[in-house]
Amino acid sequence: MYKYLFCLALIGCACADNINKDAQIRSFQNDASDAEGNYQFAYETSNGIQYQEAGNPNGVRGALAYVSPEGEKISLSYTADEEGYHPVGDHLPTPPPVPAYVMRALEYIRTHPPVAVQKDQ
Repeated sequence: MYKYLFCLALIGCACADNINKDAQIRSFQNDASDAEGNYQFAYETSNGIQYQEAGNPNGVRGALAYVSPEGEKISLSYTADEEGYHPVGDHLPTPPPVPAYVMRALEYIRTHPPVAVQKDQ
């Protein structure tokens, strides 16, 4: 029984190292900046990494995909502009929902604005 578990653990460790340290570039595209500052590039490697980006002085948009060490396919798209960096991906953490009592309190505050109190002199 222990020999079986040991062999299974060894196979698991061998499969978990899915990073190909000798990866080769399969495709590469690079469109240099034009007079307005627009650019675009993309590449793909033999170990499954894909990356593309396009932008100009007003902002950037891009996407990347790769396989995590756990074997999970990770995809991320993003934009970056004057308002900041905005990534989107299923693997990113999301905040918990706002509790109902907080939403009710915010609605009450919105519908009942504070009244200015005048001091008698």
